[in-house]
Amino acid sequence: MLFRQHGRIVNDTWVGSAGGHFEENEGNDPKACVLRELKEELGISENGIRDQSLRYVTLRRVNGEIRQNYYFFAELDNEASDHIASTEGISRWFTLSELSALEMPYTAKYVMEHYLDIGRRTKDMYVGVADGKQVDFTKLPEYE
Repeated sequence: MLFRQHGRIVNDTWVGSAGGHFEENEGNDPKACVLRELKEELGISENGIRDQSLRYVTLRRVNGEIRQNYYFFAELDNEASDHIASTEGISRWFTLSELSALEMPYTAKYVMEHYLDIGRRTKDMYVGVADGKQVDFTKLPEYE
């Protein structure tokens, strides 16, 4: 987990790891965005991860703005996981049982709870919509 410090929007709280905003050339490519953020913030290249997948997309309306978050999960190669240092805050490993006690951004907390209860046992993708009281998740099937 990363304790993000001095961020423009997310500040002084635990977040999954790297994160940020799309660059102009990444408009419809969240994978390119997350790979760039991993490299910029944690020094991890695409070669340092495996089984990367988009697992959650959340929507939250705040002050007239719709905030859309993409949550990717991946496995780190052992070499990459031994040397993680962030330019955005403090990186630290936690056991899964410790995660629920951490202070996190609104939708991130619900994603983590859902992942621990359901998501880690599947390969499914979920969409979560925040209503101010909770985030409701729906499995997003792929079809033609």
